[in-house]
Amino acid sequence: MRRTLSRLRDFGGRARNLAARAAEPTLSAYRASLQLRVVTATLVASTVLVLTFSFVVAGSVTSGLLSDRQDTAVDETANAVEFAAEELQTYTSSADTALAPSMQGVVNELAEDPVFAPVILMRTSDGQVTKSHPVGEVAAPSVDMAELVRDGNVVSQYGSYDFEGAETMPYLVVGAHIDLSVDYELYAFYPLSSQQDAIGLLRTNLALAGVALVLLLGVIAALVTRLVVTPVREAARTSQRLAAGLLHERMEVRGSDDLARLAGSFNLMAENLQSQIRRLEEMSMMQRRFTSDVSHELRTPLATIRMAADLLYDLRDDFDEVTKRSTELLQNEIDRFEELLTELLEISRFDSGFASLEVDAVDVNPLVEDVVRTFDGLAEECGVTVEVARPARRVVAEVDSRRVQRVLRNLVSNAIEHAEGKPVEVTVAESETAVAIGVRDHGVGLKPGHADRVFDRFWRADPSRARKTGGTGLGLAISLEDAKLHSGRLEATGAPGRGTLFVLTLPLQSGNRVVSSPIPLQLDREAPDAN
Repeated sequence: MRRTLSRLRDFGGRARNLAARAAEPTLSAYRASLQLRVVTATLVASTVLVLTFSFVVAGSVTSGLLSDRQDTAVDETANAVEFAAEELQTYTSSADTALAPSMQGVVNELAEDPVFAPVILMRTSDGQVTKSHPVGEVAAPSVDMAELVRDGNVVSQYGSYDFEGAETMPYLVVGAHIDLSVDYELYAFYPLSSQQDAIGLLRTNLALAGVALVLLLGVIAALVTRLVVTPVREAARTSQRLAAGLLHERMEVRGSDDLARLAGSFNLMAENLQSQIRRLEEMSMMQRRFTSDVSHELRTPLATIRMAADLLYDLRDDFDEVTKRSTELLQNEIDRFEELLTELLEISRFDSGFASLEVDAVDVNPLVEDVVRTFDGLAEECGVTVEVARPARRVVAEVDSRRVQRVLRNLVSNAIEHAEGKPVEVTVAESETAVAIGVRDHGVGLKPGHADRVFDRFWRADPSRARKTGGTGLGLAISLEDAKLHSGRLEATGAPGRGTLFVLTLPLQSGNRVVSSPIPLQLDREAPDAN
């Protein structure tokens, strides 16, 4: 039993999934088309309205036809009762042998008269004599109707009957009591075939008119909606082309109605956007040119200052302590200034699109170890141990080793600076298409929302924090551009008090793109397999 229920549930689930997949294209088209939604809503609303109207009209007409037929039938039955009373008033007992032929004659005469019902049933109240025309089995009216007739009421009732094998038809049965020496019950069967045909014709006409009206309303809704949707679609296509950089695209203005004003407003907005974008592009170009020119122009006086500073620095032992200290500070600041100029020049190359790769197939493992060894002094000064986990085999990737080393220098130095004496973990992992290098510290970490901002130029999470290496604020921004230049990714995550993780992911083959990283961007993760 349980197995059967499980199979039924599985079958129901598969059926629902198949139905959902089959309906998905229709639902997608419905959600994507405003015109389709408006036409569908119009068709549904008009269908409900037409059905309601049809039911009301059909019910009203049917009620009127049947009511008129009932009134006429009651009057005809009253006349039949008067006629039968005149013919049968001489009989005083139902046991009279002449009563049956007289009743049959009355019934035949009434049934043959076109004014009255074609089928008449008359019987004595004691049930001893029952005659009908045409001769045959006639279903007696219901017991409740018979009791009401015996009480002297004129009662009507609808029913379906077949006489002498004829087709079953609806009839209106009117029963009346004949109060003579012998009590009689007269039941007249009035066919409702003409009323039924009229009602059927009415329903057919209402159905055809309703379908035509619904289709006409749908066509009208489609045409009206098209007048509104077409400019909206044109505006959407134009806005997409504007977003793609085709700033000269405009909408065609037709007429002077609301839609024309919309097109004019859209074109005015596009012109303003185009002018603003051009202004911003010019400002950006001027800014990049200014940065590049200033950086280039400063290199000449910096070289002169560097030579003078190197001379003073070499002779610092001959100076007094204050002059010696000033010379050392001058040398350090000139080093930092030179580094800043170099990074500004590099940023200007990225901004102008002149940065290029010098790709070569290199083993990533020794490259990482060389970078880590350059920071042994800084790590020892900060009391930090740097641990490297790498695969035992070679990890060969087509990369620009100079740029990758620059990225790793930034990541490792930042990790050591912010580790707060705790270990720094450098991990190398590879997949079939990519190599990843993760740098993880367990220091101050990043506040919520800072992971996306660490790559902004000149941004620092804590500006008041003293650094031993004196960063310029451009290192991570340049590192991100280096990663993008390789068609790779540089991502960061962190949490306050739990440290920070940077993951550099590069394709193994130059020109490919990174789909996924061998190192997940999670602070708490299992160490990758080093084999």
